[in-house]
Parts: sequence; C-alpha cells; structure tokens
Amino acid sequence: MKKMLVVLLAALMLVLSVTAYADDEPIHLTLWTFQELHLSLYREMLDKWNADPANPKLDIDMQVMDYEDMHNKLTIALQTGEGAPDITEIEISMYANYLKGDIQLAALNEYVEPIEDHLVMSRLNNYARDGKYYGIDHHIGATVMFYNTEILEEAGINYKDIKTWDDFHEAGKTVLEKTGKPMTTWESSDCWSIYPIVSQHGGDWLTWDNEVVMDSDVVIDTLAFMKSMLEDGTAIPAPGGFHHAEEYWGWMNAGGCATVSMPFWYLNRFTDYMPDLAGKMKVVPLPTWADGKGHKSSQMGGTGVSVVATSPNADVAKAFIAFATLTFDGNVNTWKLLGFDPILMDVYGAPEMMEPNKFFDYYGDEIFDEMATVLDDIPDTAITDMYPTATDIVKSQMAYDLCYSDKSAEEIAKECADQLRSMID
Repeated sequence: MKKMLVVLLAALMLVLSVTAYADDEPIHLTLWTFQELHLSLYREMLDKWNADPANPKLDIDMQVMDYEDMHNKLTIALQTGEGAPDITEIEISMYANYLKGDIQLAALNEYVEPIEDHLVMSRLNNYARDGKYYGIDHHIGATVMFYNTEILEEAGINYKDIKTWDDFHEAGKTVLEKTGKPMTTWESSDCWSIYPIVSQHGGDWLTWDNEVVMDSDVVIDTLAFMKSMLEDGTAIPAPGGFHHAEEYWGWMNAGGCATVSMPFWYLNRFTDYMPDLAGKMKVVPLPTWADGKGHKSSQMGGTGVSVVATSPNADVAKAFIAFATLTFDGNVNTWKLLGFDPILMDVYGAPEMMEPNKFFDYYGDEIFDEMATVLDDIPDTAITDMYPTATDIVKSQMAYDLCYSDKSAEEIAKECADQLRSMID
C-alpha cells in the first residue's frame, strides 16, 4: 500500500508539472555535478523517463567538474545571472552558501510535501529554509559500524552482542588482549570519526542561529570516551590520518583492526579498495549510548540536487529530479547503482532491494535487516553558513588534538569552540 501511494503521488505531481510541454522535440537541460558516480543513476532514470510517452522527451547534458571548480563556477553564474545550469548538485557543507539572501534555487515543496511521511526528512531539512525545500539528497548517509568478524571471532566476540558503546569498549579490550589488534581507529585529520558519534550522542557544533555548542557537555563526554579508547590502545589514530587514505586502506585490507564506523556509503570503499576482506565484514547500526542520550544513528555527507530558479525549463527540471530521487524506482536504483541508503523508507524490505549485487556478495544479504530500525531516529544537523568553518576546525585541530595531544577532552572542546566563536564574532 505504501509503495502504491508513493508511486501514485509522484506520478500525479509529474503529470501536473509537465502537461504544458510539447512532446515533439526533446527539451534540452544541463546538469552539473562533481561526482561522476551519480551519473549512472541519472542516466538510468533518464532512460525510464523518456520511455514513458506521457513525459516530454529530455536531452540532458551531464557535466562532471572538479569539486572546487564546480561550486565556484556555480556561484559566479548565479551572481551574474549568466551561464547557470538547469540542474545542479551542491555538496552539503557548501549548501548554506546558496540559501542566503535572494535564494536562486527553485523550491521543491510540491514534490516533497505530499510524501514527507515516507521520507527521512532530516535529509531534506539540510537543504531547506523557511519551510521551503530546495534540494534532494541521494542518501541518508546513516553512520554504521563495519565489523571484521574474523578478528572478532578470534577473540571470542560475537558482534551481535555489542549493544552500547560501553560494550564496544569492553569488547575492544578483549580483542586487544587476544589478537594484539585495536578495536577501531579514529581519524586525526578528518571529521568522519568525531562528528557522527557526537551527533548520535545528541551534540552538534552549532545551533541554527549560529550559537556555538562545540564545547557542550555531550561533546566533551563523547570526546572523553573516544580519548579513553586511545589511552588503553583499543583505538589508535587511523594510518594516513583518515579513512580515505591509501595507507589506511592497505592496512585495513590486511586485517589491521576489528572495526570502523563510517556512513553507509562507505560500503563501496571496502568493495573497491579492500577486496581481501570480502566475506569477513558485517554492517550493523552503531552502538547506542548507555546514558540514554542521543539517537540510533546520525547522518553524514550528502549532496543536494537542485534546480536553478531562473532556468527556462525549471518546471520540467524539477519534475525530472523528483522522478530520479523521490520515486520508488529512483530509490531502488540509488541502492542498486550507487550502493547508497535511500531516503524513501518504503523501499526497505522490498524484494527489489534484495536482488543480487556486489554489495551482497561482499557483506552478505543481511545488510538491511537492522538498517530499517534506525530510520525513525536520525537527527537533524545544523548546517549553517558557519558549518564549513566548524568542520575545518574539527579536521585541523580537534581530530589531531584528540589523537595526539595530552589535552583533556574539555580543553580540546573549549579551545575549538572558542576558535569558532572568534570567527563568528
């Protein structure tokens, strides 16, 4: 029933949006992205769109650019009113820059609001202002735990018995004693270790009003926990500094440690860069906090797919991105083609999601058994215009101090928070 409801609503909105277009000549659109991987989804959904005689034919020029170059070019195009694409992707940490003043992106409420009960709305809220939704994400980016069952079994640990972060730490002590290997790694030069766990615990760097909360009690408590694992050797700094370093991939591929916590989209990093771990890794939700604070998971990373408001074909461009990212088929293909966790809750448990692919071959077919249990409890994040600055401070100072300094968790949090406050004041 839910699937049918979503399909009917999406189809209705598409018909309402495209009826004014003639169907004899294709409509030409331009799409900008910095992530070539996403094109496989757009191409698949464009073929489906054009195969439906009820839709106007589309011809989309899909252009891939360097991350910095694309965002700079987009900013200039919107400022000058010349050269902007019809459809653009905007990376989540950059998005707030395009929601200032006279917003030049088209609102997507006519597609989002009819099915908002079916969507993980914390993802849409990242791209919203004053009740208007300007971007749609490809994935939830739910942070999960990747367990190396071979190492855990050697230590006599069943990963399914790990329920809380305290359990995780205690299991790490056994793993270290029995195998000589650390339980996990924390990044010393990036944000993918600290921020998801802080967010899951109920913390953040900022409020939506740009009040700095980087030194709140929950942030300090989270850093203290992470530091305690470093102090007893159950966690170590990630080789290479972060979980996307080639040094880390080689070390992890050789069985360097028992776990890593990263967003769901990290599935394809294992399949592509750590092939020797195939059949050994399991993917489950994060442990929860024993103090009762926080959430089941957290969201990390993301890209808002948007339409430029001044596009002469803005209506059909909006209809197409809704078709590609909000429909049942679009979300199934988000998993099948990109390996992402879709934002449409209806697809979880659907047989279409269980068709064989490289991810099931690598991790087993239990990937979604527990994932659906966290969809109702993924917190919003305050992605303001100061969010990129906060992230830079975490990467350059907080992560390093956590891993290598003798400073207390409170000192680390307060120094970083004060630095962020000085940049706002």
